[in-house]
Amino acid sequence: MSDDRFEISKDMRAMAEASFDQARKTLEKFVASAQTAAGSIEERGATVRAGAKDIGAKAVAYAEQNVQASLEYAQSLLKAKDLTEVMRLHSEYVQGQMRSLAQQASEMGQIVSKAAMDAATPKT
Repeated sequence: MSDDRFEISKDMRAMAEASFDQARKTLEKFVASAQTAAGSIEERGATVRAGAKDIGAKAVAYAEQNVQASLEYAQSLLKAKDLTEVMRLHSEYVQGQMRSLAQQASEMGQIVSKAAMDAATPKT
């Protein structure tokens, strides 16, 4: 009985792992920045605590979304039939993650700005 499964070369596996590591590091930096912003803003009172809570919730949602995308990517690699498909899957994953991270950074910036403005607005 022959095994017709596609074997991923060491170079391809290393490239996939490097991309995964890069995405993970980017996410970690993003979450750390969000937590730092939330921590510094949170010290300004109840209004800001609500904003910090929104920031934290959004960061967790982004983390879950990115982990899910990575798991789906890894699963798709396991089903790849040939090198061309592996390359296509890799390209789609990297492009999708870059778009997603850019959108997440933009949204997080808007949330942090809104929270900061809400904290700076005097309550009458």
